[in-house]
Amino acid sequence: MLKAAIILLLLATLVSLFSGLFFLVKDEGRGSRVVNALTVRVILAALTLALIAWGFYSGQLVTHVTW
Repeated sequence: MLKAAIILLLLATLVSLFSGLFFLVKDEGRGSRVVNALTVRVILAALTLALIAWGFYSGQLVTHVTW
C-alpha cells in the first residue's frame, strides 16, 4: 500500500511538472498559475520524501544492498 502511494505521488508530481510547463508556455510567464504549479510540485515532492522516510523507518521499505 505504501509503494502504491509513493508511485501515485510521483505520478502526480509529473502531472504538476507538465502542467507548469504548459502554463509557462501558454501564459508566457505572466500568470500566477506557474507559481501555483511549482508550489504543488514542491509539496508533492516533500510528501513523497516523507513517505519514503517513513517506509524505511517503519520497515515497510527495505534495501537489499549487501554493502
